[in-house]
Amino acid sequence: MLRTALRNVFAHKARLLMTVLAVMLGVAFVSGTLVFTSTISDAYTKSSEQGFDHVDVRVQPDDDADGGRPGEPPPLTQDLLDEAAALPGVKSATGNVAGFAALADKDGDLVGDGWSTSGANYYPGDGGKGEDPRYPMRDGRGPQNADEIAIDARTAERTGYEVGDTPRMSIDGPVLEPTITGIFTTDDGNVAAGGSLVLFDTGTAQDLFTHPGEYTEIDLAAAPGTSEGQLRAEAQKILPAEAEALTGTKLADDQARQIEQGMDGLRTAMLAFAGIALFVGIFLIANTFTMLVAQRTKELALLRAVGASRRQVTRSVLFEATAVGTAAALTGLAAGVGIGAGLRSLMSATGETVPDGPLVVSPATVVISLVVGIVVTVLAAWLPARRAAKIPPVAAMSSLHAQASTRSLVVRNVIGALIGGIGAVMVVAGTTASDGKALMGIGAAVLLVGIFVLTPLLSRPVIALGAPLLRVFGVSGKLARQNAVRNPRRTAATASALMIGLTLITSLTVIAGGVANAIDKMATDAMKADYSVSMSNFTPLNPEVGEKLAGLDEVTAASPLRTVPVDIGGDDEDLTGVNGETVGKLVELDFEQGSFAGLAEGVPAGGGPAKAIVDTDTAEDEGWKMGDTVQVTYQDGEKGELAISGLYKGNEMLSGIMLDTSVVNPHLDRITDFEVWVKTTGGESDAMKDKLEAALGDNPAIAVMDEEDVSEMVAGLIGMMLNVLYAMLGMAVLVAVLGVINTLAMSVFERSQEIGMLRAIGLDRRAVKRMVRLESLVISLFGGVLGIGLGVFLGWAAGELIASSIDTYSLVLPWERMGYFILGAALVGMLAALWPARRASRLNMLAAIKSE
Repeated sequence: MLRTALRNVFAHKARLLMTVLAVMLGVAFVSGTLVFTSTISDAYTKSSEQGFDHVDVRVQPDDDADGGRPGEPPPLTQDLLDEAAALPGVKSATGNVAGFAALADKDGDLVGDGWSTSGANYYPGDGGKGEDPRYPMRDGRGPQNADEIAIDARTAERTGYEVGDTPRMSIDGPVLEPTITGIFTTDDGNVAAGGSLVLFDTGTAQDLFTHPGEYTEIDLAAAPGTSEGQLRAEAQKILPAEAEALTGTKLADDQARQIEQGMDGLRTAMLAFAGIALFVGIFLIANTFTMLVAQRTKELALLRAVGASRRQVTRSVLFEATAVGTAAALTGLAAGVGIGAGLRSLMSATGETVPDGPLVVSPATVVISLVVGIVVTVLAAWLPARRAAKIPPVAAMSSLHAQASTRSLVVRNVIGALIGGIGAVMVVAGTTASDGKALMGIGAAVLLVGIFVLTPLLSRPVIALGAPLLRVFGVSGKLARQNAVRNPRRTAATASALMIGLTLITSLTVIAGGVANAIDKMATDAMKADYSVSMSNFTPLNPEVGEKLAGLDEVTAASPLRTVPVDIGGDDEDLTGVNGETVGKLVELDFEQGSFAGLAEGVPAGGGPAKAIVDTDTAEDEGWKMGDTVQVTYQDGEKGELAISGLYKGNEMLSGIMLDTSVVNPHLDRITDFEVWVKTTGGESDAMKDKLEAALGDNPAIAVMDEEDVSEMVAGLIGMMLNVLYAMLGMAVLVAVLGVINTLAMSVFERSQEIGMLRAIGLDRRAVKRMVRLESLVISLFGGVLGIGLGVFLGWAAGELIASSIDTYSLVLPWERMGYFILGAALVGMLAALWPARRASRLNMLAAIKSE
């Protein structure tokens, strides 16, 4: 039986080709994902390990420590650095100061990528006369005053900067134009990944990122004979309450763990889409083996007649599936390694630089790829194998069991209706349930299964809707419609593969459109300001920016938005400081009680609570009402009182407690804003926007956005996300296309005699081609209509769940995109039919009539 199975594989290799391709694509997606993420993770891990080569112990603020003050723990002091340098076993102690630093290239564009664009201090030894061993200078020397910087060699190569150049840069808003005095090499992982690093002298770095005499970290190098553990034990003796000491090994391990966790999200997402492609491939595999079994009924009957048992027949078919799965898995693994290497090269080509490192193909990747390919193929072929074994020899010899009975279809329809109904009820119930996500997700999966089971029943009425259009094509159109509904199971399996891909694509598009519209409406409904000003990567903004804008003649109102950490009832909370006099002209809040009135008064001259407004959800959670007094503890340990003078309806953009900046400024360690709102005399215009940008020195690190810019930014982010999802789901659609090609090709083989007869009675080659193409078009459009309809339903249901937390959310049907999806389904059908139609038209008429 094994020899028979192998002969069957080689005998039907052309018909199994599409099955191999479908499994190969799914396995390639899986193995490519594993190779790519493992390679990137390994490269970043090794790069980060190199960054800790000079560190035996690091002292840093402990974010998890309860120091009795709200906000982030305080920086480390010069006194602590001096104590650490004097510890037994310390060879050297280095104080680090780091933060965000935006560097512009010669065209005025930002260098690096967001958070990886950083600045740090150059810490020379020998009393400031030596060099910093972490940053060996390739050219020039280290910075020595506030007008000097050094840049990393990779940034110098990308920008063309040399020693003596004066680039434009910014830390938190104001433009700086220091002179480059040195170009250095570094093992910093951020630089290796495409970021930039700018070095300042220590005093300047402290002025920019902390305060004079303060550091963000202290690195200790151990003297010969002192271990990391011993040095850490010594360092712990001098630590303040809100600091911790970690060994270099621990830091490297933690960094590697963080990198792996970061890769986990990407890996899981990509594997999920690979799973979708493999799931779609199951339909193709099952359809292929079902058709092969139907075409070999006489052969299988003969095996039964000469003594083969049902179990042997089942094993024979499953062995064929195993052989096909093994071949597909091996080719998929090889293709996946190529995909992994290609994705890494693509990242480099698009500017997303990653650290150097080898391509990683782990044993786990090989095993997982082989297991996935073989298991998926065998599972998909199991049901056709059982059907083959159940055919009685005599009945099979006369081909009486080639088609499914009407009774079996009735049973299938009843089961499908029950499953689909249960799934639909679960989805609808999930829109109102307290924990509706899980219920809706399970319901959507159940509904998909139910619709798939029901697809044979739905095929006739849905395809019948296209009958008037098909009549235009005469006999070819009539034959195409009849062929499409001749075998409802086969049509259902072929169309369902395309349906699944379009269901996911449509539902994601509907949800994305609703969310984009909700955010846009949320911003435009509440905002009366003409412009929003912030750092381009949303890091803290220097208050000088807001002051400079407020002083312009064209600006009628301006207000900063300032984050203020406080302690309320033992919990850390963030207040929002605003300009109480102007904020009412810049934002329109839906007040249930009170207003902005009195917010600008600050702390009363005779003492007492300052006025503040709070959103209704926060007030309800805390049990506050109008007129209540709230006790707060500020960052400097001072206590204060706030009187609630207004209750407003918050949203995703504006919520929490708001008060005047004059109340909180004296208590902040460092005053920064996260955004500034501006209203101008001329309103929104390109000319006014240019004036504001010019007033800020045409700083590329600062984003000046009007309402249209905000809408475009939101639309761009969602559009980019959708394009990535479309690309990943494209694999599932490609597998569905292979399924249509495979079904049509095998159907043409089955109907060779019928096609020969049609040719004999006058149907020309062109009409035969048209018949096959129209059949493919009908099946593809059937799958497209089901997928889009189901996607809209699931998108609506998910939107109802979103609307419970975002008031401005509403259903937005993307008619234009859905039209493109229908046209895409039609194009899939036409392309899939090219080869089968050509093959059908070239059949030898007499040979086809004589075939069985």
